[in-house]
Amino acid sequence: MKFQCNKNDLVQALQIVSRAVASKPQTPILSGIHLIAKGDTLEMEATDYEIGIVCRIDADIEQEGESVLSGRYLQEVSRNLPDSEIVFEQSAEEPTIHIRSGAANFTLLGMAARDFPGVRKIEEKVSFTIRNTALSKIVRKTSFSCSTDEARPIFTGCLMELAEESIKMVATNTHRLSLEEETLSSFSGQPQQSIVPARILGELMHTLSSEIPTDVVVKCNYNEISFSFDNIFLMSRLIEGQFPDYRRVIPTDFRTNVILKRTDFLAAVSRVSLIARSSEYNTIRLEFSDGKVHISSNNPEIGNAEETVTAAIDGPDIVIAFNAVYVNDVLKNMDSESFRFSMSEPLKPAMIREFEGDEAFLYVITPVKTH
Repeated sequence: MKFQCNKNDLVQALQIVSRAVASKPQTPILSGIHLIAKGDTLEMEATDYEIGIVCRIDADIEQEGESVLSGRYLQEVSRNLPDSEIVFEQSAEEPTIHIRSGAANFTLLGMAARDFPGVRKIEEKVSFTIRNTALSKIVRKTSFSCSTDEARPIFTGCLMELAEESIKMVATNTHRLSLEEETLSSFSGQPQQSIVPARILGELMHTLSSEIPTDVVVKCNYNEISFSFDNIFLMSRLIEGQFPDYRRVIPTDFRTNVILKRTDFLAAVSRVSLIARSSEYNTIRLEFSDGKVHISSNNPEIGNAEETVTAAIDGPDIVIAFNAVYVNDVLKNMDSESFRFSMSEPLKPAMIREFEGDEAFLYVITPVKTH
């Protein structure tokens, strides 16, 4: 095997692929990145059996071949090479790969490519196309509500509901719930519900950073899902189990509706919650009355904080408390300048929606009981 490639292209691709390298590999081969030099393309892939990532770049290939190199050392060496072009060379008789760039020379011990499990294409039951901007938005506005408790795996992913013209994504940790919906460019197959791990959605967000519009092809069956766009392919296992009926926990009747400026309220909550952070529930108290919301927090071991923000209040006054993190998270992921905070009673779930913005998005948040 012998090929030459651009350093920047290689480093960027390795940054993406290395996110699937196993941190605690079951076998040594899973600590590696599989290199496949063929035609005019260098393909790199990594997997930890839960997720897999493939990335391709252009390369000048003199001799086709494949090998597996340590993901850690391949990344570090490539990033620190001095020249803009890198040459990889391996003879058929030896396991080592020689890497040259400018005056620098490295030799890395390779692993047998035949032992690498590979990242295979899935046999889809459902396939659809969606704009990268729309997919990024639907993931950003829901996945933050997933649970991190592995003891309840169903809640560590987002429910993906597919219909012929739309995709709906829902996430909950049982204390809060996010829901977002987007239209699809194309759809084939039958309507389906799947639970997509938050981890693969996080990796997807990292790789969908480009603002240039492009189509993402999504394919899934009963236990796997894949995302393809540009020169990148990601796949993951789906989470098994039955997601609860989220519609039952979405409140519909509210007595008090409040319109607030998002950035002003977010800044005030962030400041006041500095005192609440070390408490068990990170609790902030909100008192809505007289065209204002009074935000306060108290920690007997540290002190207290309070701030007032103007608000347009429709309905009776209410005093209600929430986990500050849950309030901050949703406000940071919304796009509109203003939002509607809807409440009924101090211990009943409240709802946050964008005001004159994304009509499909909603966020349900459970209050905290205060003494």
